Amino acid sequence: MKFFIDTANLEQIKKAQDLGVLDGVTTNPSLMAKEGIKGKEAINAHYKAICDIVDGDVSAEVLSVDYDGMMKEAAELVKIDDKIVVKIPMIADGIKAIKALTAKGIRTNCTLVFSVGQALLAAKAGATYVSPFIGRLDDISSDGLILIEDIRLIYDNYGFETQILAASIRNSMHIINCAKLGADVITSPLDSILALLKHPLTDIGLAKFIEDSKKL
Repeated sequence: MKFFIDTANLEQIKKAQDLGVLDGVTTNPSLMAKEGIKGKEAINAHYKAICDIVDGDVSAEVLSVDYDGMMKEAAELVKIDDKIVVKIPMIADGIKAIKALTAKGIRTNCTLVFSVGQALLAAKAGATYVSPFIGRLDDISSDGLILIEDIRLIYDNYGFETQILAASIRNSMHIINCAKLGADVITSPLDSILALLKHPLTDIGLAKFIEDSKKL
């Protein structure tokens, strides 16, 4: 399973990259705004800065919601770096754009997916990644992990090559359960990834080893 970090914060991206397990980055307009990035030139420069840090794919989201606008933005985004994957919203014009971009050899990430039907359409259109938002489903008392399980079943049934990118990860157990269910990728805040390192017995055992080593 690939590990992506879901942020626009360069320091967090560097920390994840230095850890040695980072496979890519996802961003969105909300994450860009959180970092105070404003304006098209500044946003594109920030994407380039992210690409310069990581070795893997970087999802860059279009802001348009119409077909022509998405196609125009996509053409500009892929010029930034070869690592760019164009992030397209799950709407009718988005599916049309994914189909057209795929035909041009441009990789896409279909975002804001909340149902199996949406994921099926994204795969039919040829999306490179599909991003089901499991945490947001949990927020409305719906089990987001069931969506991952159902998408995995359907994709396996028909041999779809679209990768399941589990998004809106809230905690380390989300990551573990997505791995159990066969998600191809998770995109997560840095804290959730670092939480996988922690176990009280590891801390106790290490403290004991350090104590005993002083007797050698």
